Amino acid sequence: MQPFPVPHRSKRNLGETRVKRRKRSEDPMQAYDQLPRDLRLWMQSAKLPWSPASCRRLWLKTKVRGDSLEQALASLDRAEAATLARGDGPRRVPALPTVEL
Repeated sequence: MQPFPVPHRSKRNLGETRVKRRKRSEDPMQAYDQLPRDLRLWMQSAKLPWSPASCRRLWLKTKVRGDSLEQALASLDRAEAATLARGDGPRRVPALPTVEL
């Protein structure tokens, strides 16, 4: 028995945010585990944090077209490059200017 009972705080641990909570239709980790091995390996080396749902959607589009594994991975690479080119990618902090002493 714990000396001090800890109240359940999951509903109150939202901070001062106005962002609405989204209900997920599936567990993202379980969805990731159900992806094909080659797709999971691609996600591990991706430059952006892809969701399992969006990767699965792109993967299925390539498979419906009858693309090979290499073509499917190339399609994912193109989608990632297009997203990065739009500027929706990770934000980079500009380098500090060098100071000569």
